[in-house]
Amino acid sequence: MTSLKFGTSGLRGLVSELPDAICRAYTLAFLHHMQKAHAIAPGGKLLVGYDLRESSPRIAAACIDAARVFGMEVENSGPLPTPALALRALAQKLPAIMVTGSHIPADRNGLKFYRPDGEIDKSDEAGILAVLDLAGNDISVPDDAGDISPKALAEYENRCISMLDAGALAGKRIGVYQHSSVGRDLIVRVLGALGAETVAIARSDVFVPVDTEALRPEDITLAAGAAEKYRLDAMVSTDGDADRPLVADETGTFIRGDSLGLLTARFLNADAVVTPVTSNTAIELSGLFAKVYRTKVGSPYVIEAMQQAARDGYQRIVGFEANGGVLLGSNVDLGDGIVVALPTRDAMLPIIAVLGMAARDKVQVSKLLEDLPARFTRSGRIEHVESSKSSPFLQALLDDEQRASFFAQLGIIEANDAIDGIRIVFATGEVVHYRASGNAPELRCYAEAATDARAEQLLEWGLQRAGEHLRKYG
Repeated sequence: MTSLKFGTSGLRGLVSELPDAICRAYTLAFLHHMQKAHAIAPGGKLLVGYDLRESSPRIAAACIDAARVFGMEVENSGPLPTPALALRALAQKLPAIMVTGSHIPADRNGLKFYRPDGEIDKSDEAGILAVLDLAGNDISVPDDAGDISPKALAEYENRCISMLDAGALAGKRIGVYQHSSVGRDLIVRVLGALGAETVAIARSDVFVPVDTEALRPEDITLAAGAAEKYRLDAMVSTDGDADRPLVADETGTFIRGDSLGLLTARFLNADAVVTPVTSNTAIELSGLFAKVYRTKVGSPYVIEAMQQAARDGYQRIVGFEANGGVLLGSNVDLGDGIVVALPTRDAMLPIIAVLGMAARDKVQVSKLLEDLPARFTRSGRIEHVESSKSSPFLQALLDDEQRASFFAQLGIIEANDAIDGIRIVFATGEVVHYRASGNAPELRCYAEAATDARAEQLLEWGLQRAGEHLRKYG
């Protein structure tokens, strides 16, 4: 048994299960699959980058070693945001490996693979596993992984700065919650180049697992205290590999990820928006977009739907997830220049979009949400729920009679869908949604309502009700 498995963010598992030999084996399997399915040449180039967790440089060195044995030239991009590596890989039409565990604890890590045209998909995962040889010969890792190339980070930094006019953030004081984000220094440089005064807050030499969808109490307390202490106009941050953003307004109140995505799409004048079913319905209710595509949870599904939006003829396509990561599915002309498509999660685009809109409109960040529909969401989970329990539970809710009985206390059901689990919309506009986690043995519950208090009440009801019924399945 092993914790290693592919999820929507690549291969992940315990660091103890990612020794050099395993990292090399997965790297070689990836390259063999790229050679077979995507016609990369053995003598071509591979990009490798990593985040700031303690195990990442060692894992990256093992990947680099394996690629050299395979016959590849390796560009070691060093520590940098995942979207920075992806941007260069797309521009150069090269495969890439990002060593990152994103927001998960430091005792875990992972590998995120990129084809020359973007993130790998489920068929690529199957192709990698089909040629994986865990019994291959072990090769010693060289002491030197090679000089670090600054190209990927510099190109990404230039992209970020180009999104706003010079001096657009002049007069703004922005806190940068640095912790152990690999983008912490980049954020300071970018915001400074755009005219903002920055205040570096809570830099850490130890990895901090900041999850943008499940903030720790200390993160919330930190933001509120910093906003008051430093008289901030906003505070920004990211998760560990800087592909998911955090933005707190002038009071230190964090903006939900799906609201950040909505605001970013508005900033870009999107005509089509793609987002998972877990994002709130203010997106449709706002009336800002010609088309909204709903998907399963996970960037591969968002990318697939963005490609469909392009085939459907939409020109300004923005995807985002409830964690706040924004995927740009088309080139967008901002007037003074074009921001090229980047169909992978990006934290800097939503940070810049929200700060830029507030500065442009001469309003506080909190005011940006005032003219949007009032929708509040809450989420929770029941742990240690294997698929042998969650599957029959969700299947039962697909039956009309059982579904009506289960939700009778909440009123009339207006609609339901099974895009990802089972999602119920009531005549009141309230929503309760159940889905099995894609990377852990747990059942997740999401609730949406017109007030925060009601959303919390619905979530508590949903978790309790599901717990009672799960006991039926052993």
